Amino acid sequence: MYDYVIVGAGSAGSVLAARLTEDPDVKVCLIEAGPADSSENVHVPAAFGKLFRTRLDWDFDTHDEPHLDGRRVYLPRGRVLGGSSSINAMIYIRGNRADYDSWGQPGWSYDELLPYFIRAEDNERGASEYHGVGGPLSVSDSRSRNPMSTAFVEAALQAGFSANDDFNGADQDGFGMYQVTQRDGKRCSAAVAYLHPAMSRPNLTVETNVRVHRVTFEGDRATGVIGSRLDDELVIRAEREVILAAGAYNSPQLLQLSGIGPAEMLRALDVPVVLDQPLVGQNLQDHPHVMLVFAHSQPISLLAAGDPKYVQEYVEHGTGPLSSNIGEAGGFFRSGAAPAAPDLQFLAGPVMFADGGLGTPTDHAISYGACLLTPRSRGSVTIASNDPTGKVKIVHNYYQDDADLRAMVDGVRAGMEIARQRALGPYTERQISPPDSDSDADLRAHVRRATQTMYHPTGTCAMGAVVDAELRVRGVRGLRVVDASVMPTVIRGNTNAPTIAIAEKASDLIRGLTAPTRSAVAVGSA
Repeated sequence: MYDYVIVGAGSAGSVLAARLTEDPDVKVCLIEAGPADSSENVHVPAAFGKLFRTRLDWDFDTHDEPHLDGRRVYLPRGRVLGGSSSINAMIYIRGNRADYDSWGQPGWSYDELLPYFIRAEDNERGASEYHGVGGPLSVSDSRSRNPMSTAFVEAALQAGFSANDDFNGADQDGFGMYQVTQRDGKRCSAAVAYLHPAMSRPNLTVETNVRVHRVTFEGDRATGVIGSRLDDELVIRAEREVILAAGAYNSPQLLQLSGIGPAEMLRALDVPVVLDQPLVGQNLQDHPHVMLVFAHSQPISLLAAGDPKYVQEYVEHGTGPLSSNIGEAGGFFRSGAAPAAPDLQFLAGPVMFADGGLGTPTDHAISYGACLLTPRSRGSVTIASNDPTGKVKIVHNYYQDDADLRAMVDGVRAGMEIARQRALGPYTERQISPPDSDSDADLRAHVRRATQTMYHPTGTCAMGAVVDAELRVRGVRGLRVVDASVMPTVIRGNTNAPTIAIAEKASDLIRGLTAPTRSAVAVGSA
């Protein structure tokens, strides 16, 4: 018996486990389906692509995407301590003020959430109005220093875009180098930042390699979970709450397997209905991404990262190609629709990045492209059977709304314009799989066949629909969801830092603590 049972030791679950066990009188069990984060490829930043489709990856795919010519899109998600923060590109982005203010949820405006971003942060640039030091999460400048990344930023400025040296400051628009969640050149996942320092606490139990099957109920109250490790069944009870922190695909799956979802579908799958909630698994959003890849003859891409001299540099100094997060540079800008805030984000990496990260680099290359930050299209996550080990059916419905496709065409055009600039000349000798032409029709066709995910699924247990503003599942007791699935709309940018901030705030909501002020957490926010 525990006070709290947390399902999922990812970006949110690691934070919750660490914060809740600060009270020595509270007993917490944190359950992770995958193993410990002991693989070297987790901690060496440039190696994260080697984790795809391994035992540390849930290895999801979309169902046939109706607006991508029926293609299926590979969807990696972390299945390891740290979750997707252990296999992601480590880009530290909070999103835009407009994102949080538009949610319309009490307590979740930008000004109310900013103190939690600051409390979490240990930024090597120091404390400021927008940044904190002393928090668990290390945020640093890139140590890779690849000339292609700086050339990309120079080319964007030559193409007429503005410069920005802090995408998490007063303004988001412009191009520059990304800050990353790294500590001394190594990945600083949520597990590294939050969970490992708390593992020695006697009131925290961490169960790895346990697949949770469903939440148990007595009447309308959640009482614990049932799961398995190999063939052994485990029943773990929660005195106060069960907290799902399993992510935008797995949290709605667990709710549905537990009898919370569309009643008609659940009955058809022989799942006993606890609560008829047709919005569970709906509202799925993601950032579709189209990469432009240019091969060249300069031997400076990450294809050379395994050279002994670079290995030695990394071991001795934590710098060089092996410290690269791949997406080193980028920027935010607005499509021809002229929105009130950026709706497109560029990411650029000094490597041949193809086939959603599953392709093998064969040439020195630079890869960059735009992702759509404000999709209007909506997808869904639904169970296909009552077998808890089965994978869910995921349909993102990318470009269901034609406005999304039009914006992505603007993004591809902007990328082609950047490629024509002087600064990128040495690195754009040959384009791999280019559009057939720059006509609208050919660019639309190119977007459909080249779109991959930017790995940012959200929205499937949204505030105001499935959960309330304190992240409690509406209609039952003793059950919360705390992860990216609670975002009503996806934020403008990478979702790891916002998920950590959501969990920081949720830990205060659960403990009944007063929200911190910005000034109180700017310095020494451990």
